[in-house]
Amino acid sequence: MLIHLTSASLEEDPRLADYTSMTDVHLRKSLEVERGLYMAESTNVIIRALEAGHHPRSLIMAPRWLPDLEPLLERFLGAKDGGEVPVFIAPEPILESITGFHLHRGALASMQRPVLPSVADLLSSLGDGPKRILILENLVDHTNVGAAFRSAAALGADAVLVTPECADPLYRRSVRVSMGTVFQVPWTRLEDWPANDDLHAAGYSLAALALSDDSVSLDEFVTMPVMTAEDSRVALVMGTEGDGLRKSTLSRTDYVVRIPMMGGVDSLNVAAASAVALWATRLPRA
Repeated sequence: MLIHLTSASLEEDPRLADYTSMTDVHLRKSLEVERGLYMAESTNVIIRALEAGHHPRSLIMAPRWLPDLEPLLERFLGAKDGGEVPVFIAPEPILESITGFHLHRGALASMQRPVLPSVADLLSSLGDGPKRILILENLVDHTNVGAAFRSAAALGADAVLVTPECADPLYRRSVRVSMGTVFQVPWTRLEDWPANDDLHAAGYSLAALALSDDSVSLDEFVTMPVMTAEDSRVALVMGTEGDGLRKSTLSRTDYVVRIPMMGGVDSLNVAAASAVALWATRLPRA
């Protein structure tokens, strides 16, 4: 249903509360989880979310974007006006008053947050055969989380696991930087880390990317039996932007791997390191 707004007041419709305080990162991180929602920004990201089967609570946009989005609403929601889903239409100054920023990527959608599977269920759903998954330990930068998901999608990772203290992959900035690929790569949150019983039970070897005296070069690692076996299953573990992986994590992994560096540089940004490691360890895809 189309709802034309004449002001930024929540008295017009309480459902607008989903879109307020969007520039307050700390507040939104808690509110979105508490309310069971996440934000999808831009037409392309909304399409990816809907294609993944996620359900919108509402959408909000300026009038000029409605003609472009009507086919999308009809395709996924059954009607050009969104059917039973509220579609808020407002002039851009009112939109900016509500959200706190200039909405210049088409539309913004408040999406129902999906229920995450358990780690065991996710790994089981991946099926048989060799696998490559990515583990993100305690990343605090949503941009890096989104970039890592984009690399995972582009380079064929089978899944991503995030640790309990890792930034939310469904936070608006993560989703935007991932270009919506967070919706297409299977993922869930680890409840107990660095314990990895589910991973080992599913046949995975854990390879931590870190600078260590006992590390092996990535060039060497890709030639080892753990990588070349027909049933090879490897989880690449990436650490925080500043401190890297915790010692307790390194003590529980099967391998420590370093990316060969030149030019006097000792390490890469975690998102860049994820891309390099996923490319080097990629599996052939049909």
